[in-house]
Amino acid sequence: MTKTKKSDFHPNDFVVYPAHGVGKIVSIEEQEIAGLRLELFVISFEKDKMTLRVPTHKATDIGMRSLSSPDVVTRALETLKGKAKVKRAMWSRRAQEYEQKINSGDLMAIAEVVRDLHRSDDQREQSYSERQLYEAALERLTREVAAVSGTDEAGAQKRVDDVLVSRAA
Repeated sequence: MTKTKKSDFHPNDFVVYPAHGVGKIVSIEEQEIAGLRLELFVISFEKDKMTLRVPTHKATDIGMRSLSSPDVVTRALETLKGKAKVKRAMWSRRAQEYEQKINSGDLMAIAEVVRDLHRSDDQREQSYSERQLYEAALERLTREVAAVSGTDEAGAQKRVDDVLVSRAA
């Protein structure tokens, strides 16, 4: 087995894991699994009280990435100001697309979901599944904004809310 290069991830780095959002690499450990020695990133998702072990040589293949740069965050927040783009497809089809965008780990795609599913107070109610997808996307966006800007989640939440409210005005 050839030794793969250690990627650009190090302990204490914040990373984005597509299916779970922002986590922090706690350590890199070796384990024997099915007779093979594997080097693993140990990633903690504190808010979800979850720890994930990802083989270091698979990390980039599965879409794990570093936090977005501040200008990507700025562009994502700009995306929120855009007009919601809602296709005329059946809800189940749209819901599937939103779910894929959320789990892609792509901040711009996540921002599009937040933009498209955001409702201001005077708009019609959201269905339960719409609300679930909206909140999942909003949480992913907020956590990454917080991690990139070095603020807490409440501060990041306010920043995102301000953009969404200004759009409605």
